[in-house]
Amino acid sequence: MSRPVHGGNLVWAAAIARCSPRELLDFSASISPLGPPHSVSEAIQAAFSSVVAYPDPAYGSLRGAIAQHHQISSDYILPGNGAAELLTWAARDFSEQAQLCFQLSPNFSDYDRALRAFNVPTQNIPLLTASGWQLQNWDRLLLKAIPKGMKARNCGILLNNPHNPTGALFAKAQVRALADQFGLVIVDEAFMDFLPPERSQSVIEWVGDLPNLVVLRSLTKFYSMPGIRLGYAIAQPSVLQRWQQWRDPWSVNTLAAAAGVAAIADAPFQTKTWDWLKTSSEQLFAGLQALPGLAPLPSSANFFLVACQVSATALQQQLLARHQIYIRDCMSFAALGDRYFRVAVKTPEDHQRLLAALADVLPSLPICS
Repeated sequence: MSRPVHGGNLVWAAAIARCSPRELLDFSASISPLGPPHSVSEAIQAAFSSVVAYPDPAYGSLRGAIAQHHQISSDYILPGNGAAELLTWAARDFSEQAQLCFQLSPNFSDYDRALRAFNVPTQNIPLLTASGWQLQNWDRLLLKAIPKGMKARNCGILLNNPHNPTGALFAKAQVRALADQFGLVIVDEAFMDFLPPERSQSVIEWVGDLPNLVVLRSLTKFYSMPGIRLGYAIAQPSVLQRWQQWRDPWSVNTLAAAAGVAAIADAPFQTKTWDWLKTSSEQLFAGLQALPGLAPLPSSANFFLVACQVSATALQQQLLARHQIYIRDCMSFAALGDRYFRVAVKTPEDHQRLLAALADVLPSLPICS
């Protein structure tokens, strides 16, 4: 079985660990350990009798719930079969509107998949250089990369905020400055829900003023329901009508739509998640920092990218074989290779098990030159 591109491939990991997938402690997928909330479970059960009919093709209830949550018109919302489906239509838009698409590197591997599918010319902006990480001046690096003679208005940008895999949070003022110049700007805010309103750097509020701006959101990570496959795009209606014409009908199933309505209205669960993340992320970061040979990057999301002095793939294999613990290697992030791994923030008890396992395995692995 080939090495997975994404985290969360429990079948692959269980084969190495020689256990059932349910016995694994999974740090590889950045999913909240708190959910799904009870409101989602109840909504799915209540909606089950409706599976005998086709979903509402307009997804009026779901769009209405999302619109109320963000205080925007439902005309600006397009639900999708996870953010991955919507990335596909974003890439098609790039193919029709942009001579060149810029993306930050390292970046989510599905961006490359989608852009390659429509033969979009791309240019990666490296955030990791010989002098270290360039996470503050990424916007200046991007502007400098525009080829001579090419106008920014003929280029596009695809970025995520908070950034995956570093967890860095980009100031929305930086995004706005670029959105005012570039032809098409797609901002993937899949992890923005993990930030409480006072810390959020979401650019959703600008969509009404900027016809070239599209914001993508995921409902599966924050609410712990990746198997549901549910996300949404926020953009001006003319953009979403174009995307709607490209895709298959009924992209979101009845149960997913019901789950989305319940999840996004569950304010107590949202507050509970913000409180959990603040305490748990601080604990995990301190524990990783204390282990010799590990250097976690500060993160605003529910995961940490960790530099290590040993082979990350060897570390992953040993953690699986000896402790049934699954961490995310970063081989799918071409700029990182075998000296980084990523772990999700989970519960304090899970963290203690991970840290103890790392302390056991790390000394047995050779330090790489």
